[in-house]
Amino acid sequence: MPSRISAEIAQLARLARDGGLDLSQVSLRVKADLLMSTPSPAPDDLAAFGEMAATLVPGIDEATAVILARKIAGWRHAPARAVAALRARGGAVLAALIQHGLPLGEAEIEGLAGSSDGRLPAALAERADLTATAVLILVERGERALDFALMGNTAIALPRAALDLLLARARLDAGYAQPLLARRDLSSAEIAPLFLSAGPERRQAILDSLAALEALSPTERRPAVSAETLAGWLATAPDDRAGAFEALARHLGGGPALASALEADVSRDLTALALTAAGASVEDATRFLIRLGDEAAHSVDRIFAVVALMRSVRPAIAQRLVAQIGGTAPVATLRKGQHQPAMDPSGTPARQSPAQTEPAGSTSEILRKIGAKRDGA
Repeated sequence: MPSRISAEIAQLARLARDGGLDLSQVSLRVKADLLMSTPSPAPDDLAAFGEMAATLVPGIDEATAVILARKIAGWRHAPARAVAALRARGGAVLAALIQHGLPLGEAEIEGLAGSSDGRLPAALAERADLTATAVLILVERGERALDFALMGNTAIALPRAALDLLLARARLDAGYAQPLLARRDLSSAEIAPLFLSAGPERRQAILDSLAALEALSPTERRPAVSAETLAGWLATAPDDRAGAFEALARHLGGGPALASALEADVSRDLTALALTAAGASVEDATRFLIRLGDEAAHSVDRIFAVVALMRSVRPAIAQRLVAQIGGTAPVATLRKGQHQPAMDPSGTPARQSPAQTEPAGSTSEILRKIGAKRDGA
């Protein structure tokens, strides 16, 4: 007999002699340990244990029943009568069986996912055999603890519908971002809505993925923001930050959700991307960011960072990215078969002239002015 089991039985014997032990509460545990320590238990012993469990399980306390459930849930020799007696206890005992490997059919899994007893879905969320339907049922419950258990369960795939719900919640709850970013089974394009929370390498991977999608199915090009509209944004930014964000979101075809996201992102990376998507030059976009007068506007390092971001992202990619982050689906269209004359583009209205390269020192000049003002303050 293994020494661990011998020691446990000796301890139980001492408790029994002292009168501090109800043997009916532990006899099942001891018998289970003895049988589970045997590679191939005898059929007669298993049958006797099953009968014993059917008799005693209804009367033992819940803590003992839970311990027994954890022991035999995934045991391939577990007698059906013992499992049935434990399942009949329901509640925490059934949850322990589910969590520790009780064999379940697909229909059973999906039924338990919708159980009104929250302990059962919580136990299911950690299993590796969840069906796509069960995952979606669990996500649709809208319970944060369940969401985190599922996001951390890398043994399962997150179906598209479930992932969309989790990404939508990530827009309102920043805590969702890292568990989703940690999953290696999600493509960079799928996690594009989490761009603001991603590290440098993952950000670049997201940009590369969106660039590949853009090459295959270009988005409809929006006209660049007019000088008059941009002047209005610049005038509004210092006194009505929310109004400026609303105007920018509206220009990009977004609504209140995008405007709220722009305001909530204190890094101002999203605002920089939105301005790039709108066709604003890096210099004009920098002026807008500075006029906001917030913490980012007063940080030279932060301004340099958003300038670098704007220089690294093309407007079409920025448009896709802003739509993903803001929760509005990008419009993907095939490139129209319109003839583009191979001549000076300035002479043909069908083609835009190449964008002028931003003067290298223009943004830096603005920053130097800010620095001078701050030093003199």
